[in-house]
Amino acid sequence: MSWLRDGWQVFDSDPDLRAWIAEIRPAALAATRNPRNIDQWLRCGGTWFAGVNLLENDAQGRVAGSGPLICAARSEAEKVTGRLPLDRGQISATYPGYPRPGGNDSPANFRFRRDRDAAHVDGLLPIGPDRRRHLREPHGWILGLPVTDCSDGAAPLVVWQGSHEIMARAFRKALAPHAAADWPDIDLTDTYHAARREVFATCKRIVLEGRPGQAHLLHRLSLHGIAPWSEGAAAPPEGRVVLYFRPELPDRTDWLALP
Repeated sequence: MSWLRDGWQVFDSDPDLRAWIAEIRPAALAATRNPRNIDQWLRCGGTWFAGVNLLENDAQGRVAGSGPLICAARSEAEKVTGRLPLDRGQISATYPGYPRPGGNDSPANFRFRRDRDAAHVDGLLPIGPDRRRHLREPHGWILGLPVTDCSDGAAPLVVWQGSHEIMARAFRKALAPHAAADWPDIDLTDTYHAARREVFATCKRIVLEGRPGQAHLLHRLSLHGIAPWSEGAAAPPEGRVVLYFRPELPDRTDWLALP
């Protein structure tokens, strides 16, 4: 499984996934046009709709009478974690010009988004007024599913190859002295930032373009982000829309114990 070795894997388009994407596409696109959702989730000067947990799917991926989410990428992921109930999917949409300054980004955050793709590890949430990073969502894996067909360069997903191994080593050292029950309260900010600097210095940045029917599977500890929209890149009026699923592990110790 190359996603365990490299931290990422692209799965070719398959008929089951193409059919599921066709079934749920109307609901996903409608959510990005809902004024209430726009008020809450449109960021980066109007160039990114974050859409966290907006897809109204059940634990098996059924949406508004659709079938369940069945694809090779999910099957491969669950060979490692066992069957996990799906979280409600993120409906992420980017638009030409991404990223622009504005919204919740400070000038420093905007520069990091523009120059470093807002690289992050999922599940480490910014807590408190100082936004210190804590493990609050121990995901099993990250599954990205393109919904709209875009040209290369339309704000694709990026991942740093092998970054999951650097992150795992750093987090194991930081959390080893603590009982697992206390992990959500441990400030991992400095550990995280140091490991991220090591990743930038030593790991190859991989660009993952995608078309509907393909799937991107990322290791839960892989550093990843969204590249800026390239000049001349083409997309439909809905922009580049990608669904992301990040089901949580029932035992948080598996966040570091599993491959």
